[in-house]
Amino acid sequence: MSISDSNISIPLLEKIDSPADLRKLPVEKLPQVCSEIRTFLINSLADNPGHFASSMGAVELTVALHYVFDTPSDRLVWDVGHQAYGHKLLTGRREAFSTNRKFGGLSGFPNPDESEYDTFSAGHASNSISAALGMAIASKLKGEKKNVVAIVGDASISGGLAFEGINNAANTPNNLLIILNDNDMSIDRNVGALNSYLAHLTTSKTYNDFRFKLFKLLRKLHLVSDRRKGAMLRFNNSLKSLLSKQQNIFEGLNIRYFGPFDGHDVDTLVKVLNDIRDMEGPRILHLRTVKGKGYAPAEADPASWHAPGRFDPTTGERRDSKPKGNTPLKYQDVFGNTLLELARENKDIVAITAAMPSGTSVSTIQAEMPHRVFDVGISEGHAVTFAGGLAKDGMLPFVAIYSSFLQRAYDHIIHDVALQRLPVVFCIDRAGLVGEDGATHHGAYDLAYLRTVPGMTIAAPRNEHALRNLMYTAQALRNGPFAIRYPRGGGLEINWKNEMVKIPVGKGEKLAEGNDVVVLSIGTVAADVEKAIDRAKSQGISVAHYDMIFLKPIDEDILREVAAKDCPVITVEDGTVKGGLGSAVSEWFASNGFMRKIKTLGIPDMFIPQGSPAQLHEMCHFDVKSIFDAIKEIVKN
Repeated sequence: MSISDSNISIPLLEKIDSPADLRKLPVEKLPQVCSEIRTFLINSLADNPGHFASSMGAVELTVALHYVFDTPSDRLVWDVGHQAYGHKLLTGRREAFSTNRKFGGLSGFPNPDESEYDTFSAGHASNSISAALGMAIASKLKGEKKNVVAIVGDASISGGLAFEGINNAANTPNNLLIILNDNDMSIDRNVGALNSYLAHLTTSKTYNDFRFKLFKLLRKLHLVSDRRKGAMLRFNNSLKSLLSKQQNIFEGLNIRYFGPFDGHDVDTLVKVLNDIRDMEGPRILHLRTVKGKGYAPAEADPASWHAPGRFDPTTGERRDSKPKGNTPLKYQDVFGNTLLELARENKDIVAITAAMPSGTSVSTIQAEMPHRVFDVGISEGHAVTFAGGLAKDGMLPFVAIYSSFLQRAYDHIIHDVALQRLPVVFCIDRAGLVGEDGATHHGAYDLAYLRTVPGMTIAAPRNEHALRNLMYTAQALRNGPFAIRYPRGGGLEINWKNEMVKIPVGKGEKLAEGNDVVVLSIGTVAADVEKAIDRAKSQGISVAHYDMIFLKPIDEDILREVAAKDCPVITVEDGTVKGGLGSAVSEWFASNGFMRKIKTLGIPDMFIPQGSPAQLHEMCHFDVKSIFDAIKEIVKN
């Protein structure tokens, strides 16, 4: 929303165009700033959907950080941008916030191309500590006096990369401050031993104050040096563990730990941050927060309010939560229902997800068979290797992960599954252009990065019936890894529940006869191809259409049939044109000595911004009109 067309009262916030303006306020005014940010977010996101609950829970932290630190000179590195809407409001983007996640507007995540206050890309979890450590050491090497803060939230601390960063921080001279925004949540309820540990971890403020003052006194008296600080830390930590009968995992790594503190007490946050801002060495500030803080419906159900869609700001009624009339199910729900159906018959099937049971609809089988579902948290690499271990000893894992997140497990796919020809079924959700989440979340690369893996079967259904048949086929095959990719959002069929059949692997399907041009498609783009062909027919153009279904192994019989037609070829895919279907077809024609004019339509070799899927398909030139134009042009030339 824009201030000019808003009826809400935000007298302080409307005068803050940068953190410098915030810092002019007395600390007593900060609670009001926090309240106004929440008011703004509630009213703005009610009509322009985005990531709601996480940003609501990080308001006081955001205000305190920009109040204490000299941003943008001091560096704030956010871990996942779900927390950062308040940060955008305080850094000159309040008036433009109505364009958030829209085509040509603000990114839904921190984006260095958008603002100097966005220090690092933050669309995927657990990267902030590593990136911030790099910045802190760069500052030290350059002789700069610059504070660097990593803000870890939504359970990103459970990711393996976060632990790698912490380990390096503990063994490298630096002054990094890590803030653990602990809301006990990722998107769904957080899981794992670390979450339980954090929920019970306490450290005495009196003890921390005493130890810090003692260290400064001993250093002043030259009785201890920075070089021997580690030994002193270990001794004190051991003594504290002995007396309190409680161990601290972070101080065990020689990282100072402070907290936990109430992350919604902005006055205390400002004081604590001022106290520890200029300390030397790595340290962790642990804050307990509430996801959805300040909006009762979100506090009561934070998982559903992670990204709630449109809602009534007064009542909390969700406007986008239920399909209206005879609306097709989302592909993820077809997957979830089908997996449960298969698991009832096949006792070897288990399901794995990485912190996304509701997002992938693994929650459907979880409700009936919780003992056969494993939510491993934000640990995609572990999810894949864990699946490999299950498959090695006779189980049939279905691993449901978003396409953009599966990128993080590429080595595990190769080394821990494909190399051993293990029967793991990769159910790749959010494949293709996902819309408003933008470049960090588009599933542009899975076809290309999986096609290079030996022994990998790769398929994409054109509709819900094909998705069910592919899942049925994968669970019956069990001779190696099998990847099925499908898009975000609703399907095409009201009556989605067909009688599942096993289909031949590596075989496509002819959908239309024609002799002027051939279109080869894979996945749900087949529907747009059919519409474009209908237009072409009205202009007397005869178009053959094949749904390839499988990218690997590709249907060579279809390719030979196409080669025999001796006419131009168009390939269409909702994936990068570098390495996907177009590349596979071109490679086959070249290696078999056929010279054909081939035009590849798909995602171009660039990072695609946020926008509606329709806008992005048009931008990338594989919407209905673009496919029709390509048919006309290739026939004419």
